[in-house]
Amino acid sequence: MKKILISFVLLAAATVVAMRGVADEERITQDELVRRTQELFDSVAPGNREPFKKYFADDAMFFDEKGRDMDKAALVKDIQTMPKGYSGTIKLVRPKSRIEGDMAILSYDLDETETIFGQNMTARYHETDTWMRRGGKWQIVAAQVLRYYEDPAVGKADTSKFPSYVGTYGLGPERTMTVTVEDGHLYATRNGRPREELIPEAGDIFFRKGVEGRTLFGHSDDRMVLTLIDRRNNEDVMWTKMR
Repeated sequence: MKKILISFVLLAAATVVAMRGVADEERITQDELVRRTQELFDSVAPGNREPFKKYFADDAMFFDEKGRDMDKAALVKDIQTMPKGYSGTIKLVRPKSRIEGDMAILSYDLDETETIFGQNMTARYHETDTWMRRGGKWQIVAAQVLRYYEDPAVGKADTSKFPSYVGTYGLGPERTMTVTVEDGHLYATRNGRPREELIPEAGDIFFRKGVEGRTLFGHSDDRMVLTLIDRRNNEDVMWTKMR
């Protein structure tokens, strides 16, 4: 009887330990989400698909910074070993989370470094993942990636052309833009707004700091400036030179 009682006590204790283990698996923390997510990004350069198979649900939705809409199969297939001469790292930084019941949202920045035959490149992204606990497993059911905009490199300006850009350009009688030159710098001012510098990128192509898009100048056959082109998302808004 005593042996049976001891066996029963041991069995009960083992059951409690096992139940605690299950309970622990039911909970998830931000630290654990970050660990798993970093594991995903550490597997990108070597082309290791296993973490993606493990942590993405079979019905997951993935939207990348290029606008691609991929299911799990397409995402896993997209993970390829980097070519010879290429290397890189992706580091998860500044995580934030909201965890409630069987749902968890992890939002974070990504600092990417890529080396291409000795040349270093960097990029910054922001990603938000939605994790869900189903069947006792926490997996990503939806993820969306955005790329932070970064200004292009400043090019060498041909300041001798700047006087030809000076003038007033219009979309209509009440919508005008004035281009001026001051101390070798080119500026544009729209109807009462603060002026913005047009920073040279290449030739007749300029950009404004922190603004995704380009400003170009259109010429006639005899090189007279006729238009200012406001290019956004590869579409052009034409401003005609009025004077």
